[in-house]
Amino acid sequence: MAYTGKDRSIALAGVYQSVLCVRQIARQGSVDTDAMTPCIYSLFQTDADSVPEIFGAPGSVYAGAKELVGQLTGKQPREIELTRYVITLLKLERVLAGRSQLIRDIGADIDDARAKLDHFPMLHPNLLAHLADIYSRTISQLQPRVMVQGDPRFLQPPDNQNRIRALLLAGVRSAWLWRQVGGSRWQFLFGRKALLMAALDYLRLARQ
Repeated sequence: MAYTGKDRSIALAGVYQSVLCVRQIARQGSVDTDAMTPCIYSLFQTDADSVPEIFGAPGSVYAGAKELVGQLTGKQPREIELTRYVITLLKLERVLAGRSQLIRDIGADIDDARAKLDHFPMLHPNLLAHLADIYSRTISQLQPRVMVQGDPRFLQPPDNQNRIRALLLAGVRSAWLWRQVGGSRWQFLFGRKALLMAALDYLRLARQ
């Protein structure tokens, strides 16, 4: 299948949306569930017909695409913390790509988690705890580690820790998708205009 610049922008927007949700939980103790749901949803999509469908309904990664546009244009303040999260997740995906057995283990664990969808909604604490455990046993053991900054009052509650870890797992999944559709470090450095145009088009269509 031939992938497009729009596919790459959506995948990268998925990474940004995951870390936006992580930061919101870490700083405020709450999260926009409309933004978080597509991230978690993407973990269970293995046979979608198109890249947008991996995140659900049209416009599902609007928040991530908006942040991506802001960072590419410089119209938003440079978010060093956010950029660090994104870069770390992209690096982790590259490390994971070389661990075929670990990839199979994660896939099997997510299949086990999928069974919970018959009994719990997408953001139910039980399901998020299962996904968080997958992250803790696998990706969190790799280097570089994602060091989440925030208010200790919001970082310490177990439910918040589970939400953050589940979102980081989703962020790595989006980073994997970014590579699958042709994304690369060089693409990000030298194909920024194409990414920007595609992300702007995505936002325009989502607003219609």
